[in-house]
Amino acid sequence: MTIRTLIIDDELLARDELASLLEPFDDIEILGEAANAIEGMAMINQFQPDLVFVDIQMPKITGIEMLSMLDPERMPYMVFVTAYDEHAVTAFEKNAFDYLLKPVAPERLSKTLERVRVARTPPSIEPLIAEPLRHLPCMRGKTLKVIPISEVEYVFSDLSGVHVATATGSFFTQLTLKTLEQRSDLMRCHRQYLIQAHAIAEIQLQEGGGGEILTHAGQAVPVSRRYMKAIKQRFGFQ
Repeated sequence: MTIRTLIIDDELLARDELASLLEPFDDIEILGEAANAIEGMAMINQFQPDLVFVDIQMPKITGIEMLSMLDPERMPYMVFVTAYDEHAVTAFEKNAFDYLLKPVAPERLSKTLERVRVARTPPSIEPLIAEPLRHLPCMRGKTLKVIPISEVEYVFSDLSGVHVATATGSFFTQLTLKTLEQRSDLMRCHRQYLIQAHAIAEIQLQEGGGGEILTHAGQAVPVSRRYMKAIKQRFGFQ
């Protein structure tokens, strides 16, 4: 059975070395490589790999932070690869499947792959414990943007994906609405919208029980009847 694999590391030489070590294994199919966590998350969502090798020390978003941002229901087998063995305990606390030290020893890599083969039936990765997100990996065009969760006004989804709206503009993210709702203080106000409580300036009530939120930046966000009661109660309205 083919193991569809991604490599995420900000060092090109490290990616090339690991790819070379994986080449002799006939059941390993390398789908692609990424140079940072944001690109890596996009490739994980696009390709839905079975196995991901990810460096821990990467610019802006570390491998450990990236792991906590992934949807646990679609989690591939995550193997951390790093030169710093002091991260080992943290790695396993974050539900990494395995941990490899650089330079990667071929025999140690072989053991990891054998564990993956055994674990694939049945799946053995435990659900990731939800942790609060401190910042969101986003992009706009060719610009990668790391947005503090405190600067988010609202998040919405449409046919093109999930978008993060701030006072300065809107950005695309690979995170799902479900993940954002579970791991941040963003409140569900509509099937396709999450709202930041401190961004709410007004709640305009409409016939039928729904309404519209006006943010401090002047943006209008819909509120469906299903979520209106919770929104009102958050601010002490009955």
